[in-house]
Amino acid sequence: MGEDNGLVCSPEAVLASAAKTLSENGEGNSPHNSANDSGHETSSPDSPLTPVEEETVAKTGNDDEALCPNVDCDATFRIRIIAPGAEPFDLQVSSGEMVQELHQVLLEREATCHRTCFSLQLNGVSLDHFTELKNVAGLTDGSVLRVVEEPYTTREARIHVRHVRDLIRCLDMSDAVNGTDGASLSYLATMTLGDRKKNADKSVDCAPPDYILPGYKERPLIPLLPAMKDPILALKSLAISPFNPPSGHRKLKGDVLYLTVDTREGRRYHITCCTKGFYVNATTEAGFRPTPSPSHRTIHHSLLDLLSSISLSFKRAMTLILKKRSEKHIFERLPTPYQVNSWVAPVFEQTEDGIRAEDCTQPHKIGLEDHIPGQIRDWNEELQTTHELPRETLAMAVVDGNVVAINPADEPRTHMYIWNNIFFSLGFDVKDHYKELGGDAAAHAATSNDLQGAKAYAQLDNSKLFTLGMVIVDYKGYRVTAQSIIPGILEREQEQSVVYGSVDFGKTVVSSEEYHDLLSKPAEQLKILPHEVYGGKDDGKLIKLYSSFETKGIIGNDSRHYILDLLRTFPPDVNYLENAEVTDICKANGYPRTFPHKLASLRQELIEAFVEFRYLMFIRIAAYHVQQTRLGLLTADGDDGMDEAKQKEDDVIKVNELNETIQEDAIINQIKNEIVADVKVDELPLIETETAKKIMEEAIDSDEKKVDSLDKEISEQIMAKAAKAVGSLCMDAFDIRFNPDCYCSTVHHAENEDITGQRRLVAEAAEFLLVQQLPNFVRDCLQRSVMPLDGASLSESLHSRGINIRYLGKLTKYIQNIEQLTYLKMICITELLCRCAKHIFRGYLQPVSSAHTATAVSHFLNCLLSPSTEPLTPSNEEVLMPINGVRKSRSSRRRKQINNGGKENDDWAQLSSHKLWERVKSDANFYYAFTIDEENIDTYLSTIGIQKTSFLRRFTQIVGIQMLLRDYNLETGKRSQLFVEDDIQGLYSLAKHVDPKAMDAHSLFLSGQTKVQQGQLRAGFDLVVESLNLMNSVYGAVHSDMAQCMRLLARLSYILGDPSEALSQQHKATLMSERCNGLDSANTVIEYLNLAHFSFANLHIAAALKLLYRARYLLLLIHGENHPFMAEIDGNIGVILYAVQEFDDALKFLQNALKLHQTYLEPQALKTALIYHLMARTYSCRGDFRTALQMEKETFAIYSKTFGNDHEKTKESSECLKHLTQQAVTFQKRINEANRQGSSNIGQLLPIEIHRPSLHSVLEILNILNGIIFIQLKGVSAFPEVNEGNDKLGNNNNNNNKILENMANNMKKDGNNDDTTAVLSRPQMDNIKAVISGSDTIQAMQEVALD
Repeated sequence: MGEDNGLVCSPEAVLASAAKTLSENGEGNSPHNSANDSGHETSSPDSPLTPVEEETVAKTGNDDEALCPNVDCDATFRIRIIAPGAEPFDLQVSSGEMVQELHQVLLEREATCHRTCFSLQLNGVSLDHFTELKNVAGLTDGSVLRVVEEPYTTREARIHVRHVRDLIRCLDMSDAVNGTDGASLSYLATMTLGDRKKNADKSVDCAPPDYILPGYKERPLIPLLPAMKDPILALKSLAISPFNPPSGHRKLKGDVLYLTVDTREGRRYHITCCTKGFYVNATTEAGFRPTPSPSHRTIHHSLLDLLSSISLSFKRAMTLILKKRSEKHIFERLPTPYQVNSWVAPVFEQTEDGIRAEDCTQPHKIGLEDHIPGQIRDWNEELQTTHELPRETLAMAVVDGNVVAINPADEPRTHMYIWNNIFFSLGFDVKDHYKELGGDAAAHAATSNDLQGAKAYAQLDNSKLFTLGMVIVDYKGYRVTAQSIIPGILEREQEQSVVYGSVDFGKTVVSSEEYHDLLSKPAEQLKILPHEVYGGKDDGKLIKLYSSFETKGIIGNDSRHYILDLLRTFPPDVNYLENAEVTDICKANGYPRTFPHKLASLRQELIEAFVEFRYLMFIRIAAYHVQQTRLGLLTADGDDGMDEAKQKEDDVIKVNELNETIQEDAIINQIKNEIVADVKVDELPLIETETAKKIMEEAIDSDEKKVDSLDKEISEQIMAKAAKAVGSLCMDAFDIRFNPDCYCSTVHHAENEDITGQRRLVAEAAEFLLVQQLPNFVRDCLQRSVMPLDGASLSESLHSRGINIRYLGKLTKYIQNIEQLTYLKMICITELLCRCAKHIFRGYLQPVSSAHTATAVSHFLNCLLSPSTEPLTPSNEEVLMPINGVRKSRSSRRRKQINNGGKENDDWAQLSSHKLWERVKSDANFYYAFTIDEENIDTYLSTIGIQKTSFLRRFTQIVGIQMLLRDYNLETGKRSQLFVEDDIQGLYSLAKHVDPKAMDAHSLFLSGQTKVQQGQLRAGFDLVVESLNLMNSVYGAVHSDMAQCMRLLARLSYILGDPSEALSQQHKATLMSERCNGLDSANTVIEYLNLAHFSFANLHIAAALKLLYRARYLLLLIHGENHPFMAEIDGNIGVILYAVQEFDDALKFLQNALKLHQTYLEPQALKTALIYHLMARTYSCRGDFRTALQMEKETFAIYSKTFGNDHEKTKESSECLKHLTQQAVTFQKRINEANRQGSSNIGQLLPIEIHRPSLHSVLEILNILNGIIFIQLKGVSAFPEVNEGNDKLGNNNNNNNKILENMANNMKKDGNNDDTTAVLSRPQMDNIKAVISGSDTIQAMQEVALD
């Protein structure tokens, strides 16, 4: 690329930035293929094209056309691109695109993907990379752009060689398994959805694999990853030659780089890269000769072309590799925004790779470090570099000892590092800074608190206030904090740099007017109370702070105002602060508790929820007093006339502050009563929230209009009473803010500060978590608006409600006897045990040497998951035996390693199962106040019902262990040694960081959700499309937030009558979830169920079953069968198997679904009735009419009890009973007749009328099971009536408005949970209720018989 300005991007950088051209809606009609081989997909400014529309566009134009990827683009036009050695092609582009994005198109096309060093020229003039097309002079519709090869430089040559190497290895799975360079695994790509003709074939195998059948105990791991295929080998080796760099006189002749290549034919070639391109030189074993070889004199601009000319096997292999690459979906090829690691990995054969060797042994890659002086800084590139580098390369290098400390003479735990302009420190208590707060435990917690503070300030998006780039990395038991460096901070002492805050823990405090102005608004937004403290100097000066004293303000050499050390941004959690003042209710619950450190703080989500709760209470109390005043019942002191008010005003209700709603679930009441115990709680006069809002609005309106307005003095009295009642810090207005320093003893508070009141407010916030948030979370779980699948989704759900994980023990106690939440108790206890084990593992692994790490990790896992593991001692001999092809190492070999360690610490070898279990029990009590009585882990896990496989998965995920992909037989195996050292494939780092959010896009998404819930489906659809386009511009083409948008678009497309578009969008959402969240994440399971539903609607029947089997396997792996979501999956599988006449298999899944529904729903729930009805139909098809009658009687009983005998649904069930009875009588007569005649023809015994269900009826059942309810209004039918004979499967009569509405209510889930990606509110996280009005009609699906 020879532009004059020198702006040259590596293919990786181009790929990351230009991926934004990808539209999210222009997929081809086949959901498993990319729209075209360029990746330059299509989009419309108004709404996404449906596949049918795309087909039409494709017929009228070229396959490679593209439309504007931006909502705001103003024009689209067609250009022609001519590249050397490739056919010219037309491309439709938008005027808002950049030239760089056209480079990306060429990098993705099969014919031009191997070119990197080129420029695009229009009429002989090179186009600048970062120029928008509308600013290119002379570029119009029909213009021709030529790809012109540019001279190579060292940098361009290296970029090209790396790109060729990446193309050769683009089908390799190893990078995806290890999360290298944004690669991650996808399983969906191996599941071809196929077409209708294939899937309509009756010979299609629909039988489920044995390992996913209900009742199967073992959980195999092999099916988790895509099947390993033999790699396509194009070359034996491609490497940088040891003859580099070119000598001075060769540089003058144009030599840039030397390479060595070993082909599959067994020949070695030495290649010279000159400014014109690549050629084979005359170097042999005899000596170095960089001149052209006599037999290969041609210079090729592309290395790929040269290799194809000298090796026929390379040419064949690359043709196949590039073909397979172009068949991949574009989302499979693009990098993920953050690293995704797999907790299991297969064994990869280590192949020779000189480029990889150079990358992994050099401190940096070329292309990231050479910013040109004076060039405009690419902030996005710098931010992404800061996020990515510490994560694996640098932070791991720090722990592994590959980076030199800046203070090497000090104790190792105090070492600090600077590398690549990033500052690294270890999470230990250096110089006793945290001695009084808990030592190392406090230092470890401080980094997390600091990150939470950085996130909070970063979200405020204050253009004049800057926080440091920060990443926390946990690796090998160590915590490493990586931070960007403030310009000039290293050139002066800290005391000279800090102009705001304290550098000596509050003994002296400084401040400045600049920081007052900068921090006043953030303090208001974050509910931080401005407060005064003494400066600590002799002058006795008072200093006003708008943050904690720990927060430091530093003005960098770049004149920017930075804030750092944000660990005390939020108030302390006094329930875990020893000797703190807590409320009576918290005292009754055993608080305050001792904790390893004194830095436990409340979460930002809790502060926001608490303030909102108090504000609503403020409104309701004020409304009550306004109402009483208008009734003439409020006297001067406000106490007289209260009784009369109660009698006169029916709207007024007295409720306990802790029990807002009158009719609460009995279970929640019981939990709240248990929390409150015998503590007397003051009752407050409150009005229902909506009524209170109306009263206050009327009062404000009348005050503005001076009509019937309240006296100013009375208004002030009312505000004062409401303010006092809610604990406002302001006497006559609502003001709830917290002093984060109110419990700090090192700082001297001013006398005018109401420290007692401030502490009381903090205590009340901690009480709010206990008495409101925890019971409300339990209520949400009971109502199934929250349904965690594993520990990760549980943590995310708790955090979104402001509940810290340290309350996990309290939550588990509340739910341990609630049968409907048995699954949640299993998840809670698994998470609790894994986190206790993580605390122990951290200290266990730190002193272990690198040579013994695999042995130590496998020994820890054996002690954790086996009750009989002993210390590694000479008496502990082990038998050598193969396990799944992996040979155990003898204990003697381990002893030799241990004994030869010299002075190395071998305490880890003394660990036993008993010791570890005792420590886990002790930690559970200390950290979580949770008592465990069982003697060993086997007994405890079996008592609770927790799978060892699920336990192993969660533990390895939270500590960063990568296991060998093999079947460990943990559920049924009885071996004492479950793991050997070769089972440990590696340790990976876990990173926490500030995740920048596209706030505007998120707001649009929430607005779209709101519109959908109001029934305005098209308006909601358009808003979500706009949100997705905006995310595409901010994040690039791949991000987990975009998967949520696509999921909602898929459901809306389905409801609006476009199942093919629904399938296309859901396919992308599923693929993106796998890539960004992981193959076995909770979100991925949900996406598979959605995709199966829409696949069935598009007649991909076999594919739908495969997807459901995959969803069931994943849920079995991460949790087990005992989960309400399994009932949803099994119901879907049972219905489809029934539809394809696999009755025996269908019954297995329907029976399991029924058992789970009876456990987790009320036995009389409508969904339970539906499952009974499905089973009745299935039994009748098998000829078992007696059982079918029993099932249908259960259905009839539920309907008659719920709706009465006159309801349409009850009558339908009654008719079905009559029909089954008639069939049973006929069948019995035939049996008697056959016995009398001695006939052996079984076929004659079958009943006459067995009807196969239609697509329409099966879809109706799937819609109900998966939460898509069509509610009919004004007699308008959602689907035309179809005569289905005697088939009653899911036949929802058009007059059944009430039953549908009740089903909708029964299955109503919280649709606002989409901002927490791992928490389900249904099988789908978006609850869509389609309201069909007279003007809104749904395109009827064609009735297609499945045969």
